Amino acid sequence: MTEPRNTSGRPPLGLVLGSLLRADATVLLRSRVAVTLSIVLPIVIVVVTTFGKAQSRLGGAQLIIGLALTLGLLTSCLLGYSLTLAHDREVGVLQRLRVTPAPTWMIMTSRIVVQVAVNLIASTVVVIVGAILHGLVLSGGQYALVVAIAALGAAVMLAIGQALVGLVKSSAAINAIGRLLFIVLVLLGVLGGTGILGDTVKTISQWSPVGALMTLFSDVLNQLSWSSQDGLALVACLGYVIVFSFIGIRWFRWNTQ
Repeated sequence: MTEPRNTSGRPPLGLVLGSLLRADATVLLRSRVAVTLSIVLPIVIVVVTTFGKAQSRLGGAQLIIGLALTLGLLTSCLLGYSLTLAHDREVGVLQRLRVTPAPTWMIMTSRIVVQVAVNLIASTVVVIVGAILHGLVLSGGQYALVVAIAALGAAVMLAIGQALVGLVKSSAAINAIGRLLFIVLVLLGVLGGTGILGDTVKTISQWSPVGALMTLFSDVLNQLSWSSQDGLALVACLGYVIVFSFIGIRWFRWNTQ
């Protein structure tokens, strides 16, 4: 019996996806900015907060580690991913990829998978370092839940970054808007949650992308039982993924024309 042959003239999709994954992983790992945003910045936050009374003033070790994980995901996905995607579109990389045998959905899937994988590795490193420095003893289940929430957080931030690239064509404008959006989300999620800006802002901050993720991370690290607030935070994160993914896919353009 003879084996079926590929008569379409196109290489197998598995081979194409593997090539894209290797290329995207190589580019991402060679980017110093990506490594800094994913790992170095969160670890710096974890290390700095071990000195003096920073831990007690910021709400405890669990909240600090949750903040570091959330900021790592936010900077890596919102600033790193969106700007890289916009730059590749502007210089014509995406257009050149479209004439290859790779389907368009596979081109984007490869980038997203690599980005999520890097974020999960970075989050695992950060939570291990944070637990050691802050004297936390975490179970295997807690580590697994932290990684699961990190995957959800990466999806949220990537969806926001994708929506930004879909709505704005210029990489310079995306860079400026991304930085502004980063500041707004951090201030809303961190300062707003303390109640300094008022009860209304505090309520809004709890369901913001940063606030919802910090709630999930903190409760897992604190070994708290699942609560209605965690359920609502999870629903909020899933809602952000759906809404911003739709915007990012619907209005995304492969060139700046």
